[in-house]
Amino acid sequence: MIRPVLHSFGRALVSQLHPRMLLLTIAPFFLSVTIWGIILYFSLQPMIDWLHGYFVSHDMFRQVSGWFDTFGTGFASYVVAPLIAMWVLLPLMILTALAFIALFAMPAIVRHVAARYHPQLEQRQGGSIWGSLWLSFYTFIVFGLLWIASLPLQALPPVGLVVQSLLWGWLTYKVLSYDALAEYADREEFRQLQRRHRWSMLLIGTITGALGAAPMLLWLGGALSVIFFPLFAAVSIWLYVLVFVFTGLWFAHFCLTALAEMRMRSAESSASATTVHFKDIN
Repeated sequence: MIRPVLHSFGRALVSQLHPRMLLLTIAPFFLSVTIWGIILYFSLQPMIDWLHGYFVSHDMFRQVSGWFDTFGTGFASYVVAPLIAMWVLLPLMILTALAFIALFAMPAIVRHVAARYHPQLEQRQGGSIWGSLWLSFYTFIVFGLLWIASLPLQALPPVGLVVQSLLWGWLTYKVLSYDALAEYADREEFRQLQRRHRWSMLLIGTITGALGAAPMLLWLGGALSVIFFPLFAAVSIWLYVLVFVFTGLWFAHFCLTALAEMRMRSAESSASATTVHFKDIN
């Protein structure tokens, strides 16, 4: 299981340095920043005001101020509401970037990998744009619910990091493995590859999920992350887009190689069965 994962990792790393793949990070980044820039312009401050009012009405600032004082902030009433708003909004911004990667970047990624490493691989069109949209929709819903449920674990950094990595790993595995195989595998091949390589794909997704948790370090600056929220948000989105493009390359290399090997084994088995059949006749 490990050798194919490492082999595809090396190829993905080389592919990531290709100028065409680096350019793929630009469009999803600008689309995400533009859409969320407009949304945040109209909704961020009202959301912060609502959270602040909720904390005041439930006397929650007094409950959390002691915890914040241990970190030397001393002004929980100014930091808590904006931080919560950012921790809620940032995953939504990242999900938007992932959706753009899946819809617009993955076809180019798959074509790039297939043309360079698997030029003879037959396209059997087992997936579709509508299948990708539906898969993305319901996996995003499930991910969002699980992410909200796991928010309290952020107070325990090691546990929170593991849970976040697993959640992002599951999400990227479900979405990007489908997109990596949509043009080349038929439905039966897709099901077989999902069964045979489920754990390998989840491992790839979890590793890249851990890489994707790195931009979250930008939000550990307390008041600074509130003051520089637009800058931190933009940098975080670009880093996530870069990670997602690399993840797409990793899945494309792994899935297309696994598909090519499965077809080769199937062809060899058919040829062997035909040889045995002729021997039996003679």
